[in-house]
Amino acid sequence: MLKWFIPAMLAAGTAAAADFSDPDWPCIQRKQPHLSLGQVWSGPLPDETTESLARKPEIQRLAQELEQRRLPVDQAEERIAEFAAEHEPAELVALYLATFERIEVVRSRVMSGITRYAHSQEALDRRLDEARAEMSRLMEAEDKDFDRIDALEEQLDWDTRIFRDRQQSLTYVCETPVILERRAFALGRAVANQLSK
Repeated sequence: MLKWFIPAMLAAGTAAAADFSDPDWPCIQRKQPHLSLGQVWSGPLPDETTESLARKPEIQRLAQELEQRRLPVDQAEERIAEFAAEHEPAELVALYLATFERIEVVRSRVMSGITRYAHSQEALDRRLDEARAEMSRLMEAEDKDFDRIDALEEQLDWDTRIFRDRQQSLTYVCETPVILERRAFALGRAVANQLSK
């Protein structure tokens, strides 16, 4: 695990130069497939001891609780303060490491889901274009197939509605990685504050 953090931290410096031309990325926000610990954590770097502590069941249980977005950040800060009162600083760093890793797993799944979402929208857009082209051909034909025209018109209406609904949902979907990044940062700050006491 530690081997991954150092390259990830070095890579974080190049994130600002990310490419906006990724056709698989439908969001306004810059695509950043992975967070690095250095982006959201100002405390001491984890070492092998910290990584070992992060696997302790007690720490994993609390990390799982802290990672959940349904737990408000102020309540998460209280849980961190309670933990800090009874544990060594190394265990506190381990708690953040375990929490960060859980958030990163969730965020990676969300990023993959957004890519699948974009592919689905592209496929639906192509289907709409094909249906419109077919509708034009049918309307221009001398001997019109009104049954097919009616069926195609109904399908076009339905697919267009789905496409628009999904486009409207895209803003929320694209915000999810940002929300997770903010949570990782807020929890990192809360742990770092406890370390400085």
